[in-house]
Amino acid sequence: MVEKKQLSPEVKERLKKEYLKDWRVALRKSIPVKERMKIPRQKMPERNPEERNKDFSEVNLGLRAKAAQLKASRCLDCANPQCVLGCPVRIDIPTFIKLIEKGKFIESVRKIKETNSLPAICGRVCPQESQCEAFCNLKKATGVPVAIGNLERFVADYERLQGEVYIPPSAPPTGHKVAVIGAGPAGLTVAGELVKKGHQVTVFEALHVAGGVLVYGIPEFRLPKSILEAEVDYLKKLGVEFKMNFVVGLTATLDDLREEGYEAFFIGTGAGLPNFMRVPGENLIGVYSANEYLTRVNLMRAYAFPEYDTPVFRGKRAAVIGGGNVAMDAVRTAKRLGAEEATIVYRRSRKEMPAREEEIKHAEEEGIKFHFLTAPIRYIGDEHHRVKAMECIQMKLGEPDSSGRRRPVPIPGSEFIMEVDMVVVAIGQSPNPLIPQTTPNLKVGKWGNVEVDWETMATSIEGVYAGGDIIRGGATVILAMGDGRIAAREIDKYLRSLEGK
Repeated sequence: MVEKKQLSPEVKERLKKEYLKDWRVALRKSIPVKERMKIPRQKMPERNPEERNKDFSEVNLGLRAKAAQLKASRCLDCANPQCVLGCPVRIDIPTFIKLIEKGKFIESVRKIKETNSLPAICGRVCPQESQCEAFCNLKKATGVPVAIGNLERFVADYERLQGEVYIPPSAPPTGHKVAVIGAGPAGLTVAGELVKKGHQVTVFEALHVAGGVLVYGIPEFRLPKSILEAEVDYLKKLGVEFKMNFVVGLTATLDDLREEGYEAFFIGTGAGLPNFMRVPGENLIGVYSANEYLTRVNLMRAYAFPEYDTPVFRGKRAAVIGGGNVAMDAVRTAKRLGAEEATIVYRRSRKEMPAREEEIKHAEEEGIKFHFLTAPIRYIGDEHHRVKAMECIQMKLGEPDSSGRRRPVPIPGSEFIMEVDMVVVAIGQSPNPLIPQTTPNLKVGKWGNVEVDWETMATSIEGVYAGGDIIRGGATVILAMGDGRIAAREIDKYLRSLEGK
């Protein structure tokens, strides 16, 4: 009798991909490529601007199944899919989209979760237009990419609403303990990846809920808290332990945790230190950092006062300084809290704004005003030290700076006064300094960012890794998750190397 030969995991994976390729080709033949290119991109259903700018319910309503399948049928199933290269966590985008086209929604989300544990979040807040969709070959051919982000959101929501969330089996316990510092997108990614490899993972979070910037920074109308809670619950079911209200660097240091048996560490404490412009009057009542303002409203539910006993000033003439996604979140929040005038003040033109195009469009639809090529030079207070106005100066664009955008230059003699009763400064934030200050030999850069080997996310201390905004400054959710995947891979290697020593 001939012994049956066992296939290696590598061969099994290759055969699996060849099988998938077979039905991809069949689908492609069922709708010729030229016909696929003619299918228009389906619009994401949205709530009416005049209705939604008065509450905190989600703006985008999500796709129905038929619309999702039609969107998916636009995918050309390229022989060389560039979209995957544009994804920081390397989701197998062509396969998950083709599964949607076939109506295999549960299989599709499970394909995504092979590399991304938070698809419902990424489908909502990641800038796909500058990442995976920017690399889409259909965009190169027609100017309009496949709606990858909308489709990712669809299958993640479908799985949750159908109650079919799958908990994959973890590898046998290794006996190794890992401490993840910070429950933001980078930390959550690391935790999910390592617990599936059999390691004991504990996430230490300073706040009372998990999510980091996802919970304190992004408003309910963009990312409902229930979605985040479901994604965190998924990680708990995988076996991740969470310790809340635990400030590493204050409650305990990394050295203290090492004495408790933790062998590897991931620092993902984000960039929670707000930046200011250092202009006169920034200490007036009514001048907020975006961090404080959004934390009060989002995390502490100030928008539901007095049900949640967290007051926040509801300005009638609110100005938000900045042009990024945080600025868009703040100004749209102010509008929902009753501002009669909610205005973006940005020192460059609309073309240079770093915010997502969708967020700018939504803001415009909701009645947000924009003052471009304008910068505040001082805030003016009343007799009670409350801001009542700000003096601004008009700008013009000069030569490009290090970001590639043209540098704004003040125009002498163009000063003017703008009446305001609330200002939110949203010009960026710096890395949290607490862990670097309490961890000897941890190397940091001149801006306070933890320095890492970008190939491994390893810091200057053996067994300690870092990722997300603590190394990048303010960046995107998906870039933080990409850092987390690299770090998880390298932490696993490091822990395996300790065995037998």
